[in-house]
Order: sequence, then C-alpha cells, then structure tokens
Amino acid sequence: VPGLKLLFLGPPGAGKGTQAQEVAAALGVIHISTGGMFRRHMADGTPLGERVRRIIARGNLVPDSLTAEMLLDRLSEPEAAAGYILDGFPRTLPQARALDEAIGADALDAAVVLEVSEEVLVERMLGRGRADDTAPAVRNRLDAYRRDTAPLIAFYEERGIAVRVLGEGAPAAITESILAVL
Repeated sequence: VPGLKLLFLGPPGAGKGTQAQEVAAALGVIHISTGGMFRRHMADGTPLGERVRRIIARGNLVPDSLTAEMLLDRLSEPEAAAGYILDGFPRTLPQARALDEAIGADALDAAVVLEVSEEVLVERMLGRGRADDTAPAVRNRLDAYRRDTAPLIAFYEERGIAVRVLGEGAPAAITESILAVL
C-alpha cells in the first residue's frame, strides 16, 4: 500500500521497532524510529546525543521539543512522501497535537497498537542487553508509558484509526497479523 502513513504504538519492549522494520519493508515505506535517531546521535557523540544519553540513562523520556524537531525534519525529506511508519513519536497527546498542526490530521492513516503483557515486556527488555535496560529504568519506562503514551490509544480510537494487534508470539506471525489488519 504505497503512501500509507502509520504509527506503531505500544509499551517499551512490545516489538515496535522490529515490527515497524518488517512492515515497512513489506509495504515499501520508510521506518522512522525516534529511538534509532536518538541512538545514532549518541553513537556519533553529537551535543544532542550527549543530552539524550543523560536523559535516557535516568530512564526518562526525551523532551517533546527535541524529538519533534528531529522527526519533522525527517518527514520533510522526499522519501517520506511515499509513506512512512512512525515508531516512538508521537508518544504523548501534546506530541500528537503537534504532529496534527505540522502535517494535518491526515498525518496518519492508522495507529497500530501492539498489545503485550507486562510480564513479557519486562522479560524482553531485561534480555536485550542494552545498558539502559536495568530493572529500575524498565519500571520507570513502563510507568511513563502508562502515564504519557497509553492515552494516545483512546485519542486515535476516537478518530477510528487505531487497530490492535497481539504483540506476543513469533515475530513473523505478528507481522502477518499487522499486515492483515491493514
């Protein structure tokens, strides 16, 4: 489906990045991961990357202004016109409204909600081996998700564009489920 504009929502560890890559490849659209943008800046040692590193090390979320600036710049690139999957933004109601203001309410065709039990999430995150995946940081991120991001599900349900998919099981089966609902 060329030109499809999607958002992948779900708690940390739900598999948003993995599924976004697979679905983007299947649909021929680009995958825009804010986490990937943050990690790239950190790996490159940019001033933004150092700010992001300190924020993430505490298990906190990067401020909307930094995230929005990076994402909107990426969406202005020509390849985004062919469609995209957003992974990690918007993650708050103010970010969703900022996206609407910058691009319009048609910025998204669907919000794919990956549903995963907390037990599976914690197991996945602690098993990833990332330096920032400590038990206290994981708990902090799950609390931040429930507080800041979960309300987006209702926001997109009210628009009639939220689709829920079970994000547990074999990754290929999850990808097939996502493609089937789209």
